[in-house]
Amino acid sequence: MPAYICPQDGTRADTTALTWCCPACRGPWDLEFEAAAALSLNSLTGRVNSLWRYEEVLPLSSPTTTLGEGRTPLVQVTGTVSAKLDFLMPTLSFKDRGAVMLAELARRLSPERVVADSSGNAGTAVAAYCARASLPCTVYVPEGTSPKKTEQIRAHGAHLEIVPGDREATAAAARAAADVPGTFYASHVFNPYFLHGTKTYVYELWEDLGGRLPDAIAVPVGNGTLLLGAALATAELHARGLIDRRPALIAVQAENVSPLAAAFRAGAEDLLPEDLLPDGPAGPAATTLAEGIAIPRPPRARAVLAAVRESGGTFLTVTEDRIRAAQLDLAARGFYVETTGVACWAAVGGWTDRSVVVPLCGAGLKTGLAG
Repeated sequence: MPAYICPQDGTRADTTALTWCCPACRGPWDLEFEAAAALSLNSLTGRVNSLWRYEEVLPLSSPTTTLGEGRTPLVQVTGTVSAKLDFLMPTLSFKDRGAVMLAELARRLSPERVVADSSGNAGTAVAAYCARASLPCTVYVPEGTSPKKTEQIRAHGAHLEIVPGDREATAAAARAAADVPGTFYASHVFNPYFLHGTKTYVYELWEDLGGRLPDAIAVPVGNGTLLLGAALATAELHARGLIDRRPALIAVQAENVSPLAAAFRAGAEDLLPEDLLPDGPAGPAATTLAEGIAIPRPPRARAVLAAVRESGGTFLTVTEDRIRAAQLDLAARGFYVETTGVACWAAVGGWTDRSVVVPLCGAGLKTGLAG
């Protein structure tokens, strides 16, 4: 039976409880989990064409909440750069990978209510999967969130709470609501079941590439849920002898909001104090077109920094002008992707020295073209 464990102080909790964070330090949980059985390429033949085909390495099985998420196409864009089209998920973003895990877990726990906070895509995904699971859901988003995303949240029947202020204020409001008894906090940051959903991104790469992985995997990083899921998957595949080396994880942030990149370049193990962050346009109050990764103080910062270093990867940052240009460049190649989802293409689309996969992780219809 999986169990929650705090990576900071070792506090443990049962996953059947609604305890959304470590009661000692209020930090996010990790999941103590061991796969039910080994996985092989041959064993996947004829399985369901969704992320649940990797059921033996997931902490939940036999879902009823699924919308057929996963198994998105992998398309070669240049000689060395391929794109995984996660904007073709049911709610048009990669967040479905983790949201289905949270909604399925919540369905089994039968809470009185589900709450989530998001800059948009995680909220739309949680709203959709809660609708599928017939769970009452409230989603907190910051003011200024894309109207298309808030429209989608409402369409799925969730109650929408628009919070004055930034992403941090939104998270604080949701966490206050999460402390109310009977509430399941469907947090893509604090609940590790979400990370075990996002790790299927790499399992799909491994399967589609015939049991190997590219030299590097680039991911946009705000809270780091896709990157940490990728780190989980590469560690699991390597430990089981299913890959002979782990690819470098290339973390991409918008230059305007890049606290993790600043910490990485400073050699720090955690976020820098705010007074050491850059002043001006890249400071803690800055904004970016890549709204999905505009996270000034990600709670899993230590884990993200460690995962990038352990993989031999690095952090790259992209300017607002490069984000605009990358969105148009991808559209000219046939891919209409939202502004957050083009960040990795902006960073590594010109690479020619090694193979790399970028996620096109949100549809352009979610934000429209950058101004």
